[in-house]
Amino acid sequence: MSDSMPHHWLDEWERREMPMFALLPYVMLGFTALLTVLIRRASGESVLVDLALYGVALAWLLARSAQPQDRRSRPAVSAVFFIGLIAIMAVMVARDPWSGFFTFTAYYYAGQLPSRVWRVLGVMAVATLTGTSQAGGFGTATSGPIGAVVYSVCVLVNLVISGVFMWFAWVGHVQTMRRAKLVEELREANQQLEATLAENVGLHNQLLAQAREAGMLDERQRMAGEIHDTLAQGLTGIITQLQAADQAEEDARERRRHLDAAVRLARESLTEARRSVDALRPESLERARGFGDALAGVAERWSALHGIAVEIAATGTPRPLPKETEVVLLRAAQEALANVAKHAAAARVWLTLSYMDCEVALDVRDDGRGFEPAAAAAGSVSDGGFGLLAMRQRVEGLSGTLQVESEPGAGTVISVCVPASPRDPAIPAAAGRRVA
Repeated sequence: MSDSMPHHWLDEWERREMPMFALLPYVMLGFTALLTVLIRRASGESVLVDLALYGVALAWLLARSAQPQDRRSRPAVSAVFFIGLIAIMAVMVARDPWSGFFTFTAYYYAGQLPSRVWRVLGVMAVATLTGTSQAGGFGTATSGPIGAVVYSVCVLVNLVISGVFMWFAWVGHVQTMRRAKLVEELREANQQLEATLAENVGLHNQLLAQAREAGMLDERQRMAGEIHDTLAQGLTGIITQLQAADQAEEDARERRRHLDAAVRLARESLTEARRSVDALRPESLERARGFGDALAGVAERWSALHGIAVEIAATGTPRPLPKETEVVLLRAAQEALANVAKHAAAARVWLTLSYMDCEVALDVRDDGRGFEPAAAAAGSVSDGGFGLLAMRQRVEGLSGTLQVESEPGAGTVISVCVPASPRDPAIPAAAGRRVA
């Protein structure tokens, strides 16, 4: 047994089979002693010398067994014990040839020698003693030609048989070592897998927590945008209409028109707020036959409310758009028109919807007073800048772009460009339509 075998395999082997092999030499020594007593008494010879020799063999075995395992496994101790055991067995075989019943047990100790060369030499020595015992003792080799042949054949047969068994034992040992190495690698792989799974569980829990936090943040941002696009814009329009009604006290018809407009804005804002809470699409998109019609409807209502002419144009081949793209473009148009009404003092607005191969663009241009874009970036335009900020977040959420071009006295252009899958069939859209 090689000392390089992993300890858990060695422990398993020792627990099951090693005690049996360790006990076998004592059993066979006792059997040989009993056989010797029977043979000597049958022939009337003394057994004292034989029993003394067997006592020496027993003492030699017990001396090894009494040593601690770590000392017993030392190479020098193993070699000295084996050499002494072979010498005792040689004397036993020379005196009592039937001692071969005991000598073959030395194979067990030969397998424990420190090196491969020592193990081969040890097996050859045991095979020679066993063959000598089977041939009738050392005297057979010198009893004549026939005796020499018998002796040689017996020794040779034992050498061959022991060599074959040693070869198979070595092959089995190599395979055992390979299996042990494989089991060890599998054990380490299982440990690494368990550690990886535990780490993945932790990462999974962390990702779930981050996903919940991200979902809550996205929902807050969505609600903030929806509130601005519905309630804030609606309330601003209502205030504007109520102020206009207050200023038209002498004209009952004009006053009634502004009050009706305020009521209509309140109802529309309430409806849009409810749809935002339910995460539904804007009502104008649900009722329209396509995005072009929805955009035209928003422009018409805004124009009628504020008395500002709006002209809508479409370029390219109109086609169905993803729902989220339509919502972003519609909200961008509503925000841009709301800013025109509050800040631009414009007389005319142009909306251009451009269908390109992989993108859709919406341009909102007015002829109002304009402003400094740096001021808008600093938060001085449109409700502290939240309107443009919300619009930019919506657009960038679809991997789109938002550009604002303006200068005092030259109007403003807001351009939104978002990806859109080119789909067929084409749908009609408002083209070159003027809303006054």
